[in-house]
Amino acid sequence: MTTKHSFPPIVDPGTRLLMLGSLPGDRSLAEARYYAHPQNQFWRLMSAVIGRDLAPLDYDVRLVALHDAHIGLWDVVASARREGSSDAAIQDHVANDLAALVGTLPGLRAIGFNGATAYRHGIKQLGDTAPYVARVALPSSSPLHTVGMAAKLPAWENLRRYLIEQ
Repeated sequence: MTTKHSFPPIVDPGTRLLMLGSLPGDRSLAEARYYAHPQNQFWRLMSAVIGRDLAPLDYDVRLVALHDAHIGLWDVVASARREGSSDAAIQDHVANDLAALVGTLPGLRAIGFNGATAYRHGIKQLGDTAPYVARVALPSSSPLHTVGMAAKLPAWENLRRYLIEQ
């Protein structure tokens, strides 16, 4: 069984919303980019959040658009053994240090957990760190989570409120 590793976080001090997945899937790892599988709905869901169509853009332009919207990306799992891309197959995981990262983000208002596995692990890792930061469980953008886009969209669109200047 192969050990797989997450990517470095994509954040800066202005990050208001941190989106956390579990561990990149095989396609994402092969292409060295977040949410690379064409059936993953992440980029379409984030398009609704920021009001800009991200799906047709090159990856680097997508990242700039997220940065401009004050959105960061990372994963809750630093490394794990896993065959394939299913979260259910994750074994012997090592956690990313979410609490340390959150401590470097003074503008952080919310953490969005992309799927149940990210939420389950992330909540434990954060503990009572930054109690002022909202923690939002979201339906997974993964193609393995067969709920349709229309059913996922309302929960994701609610993330907009954390991006508005206050």
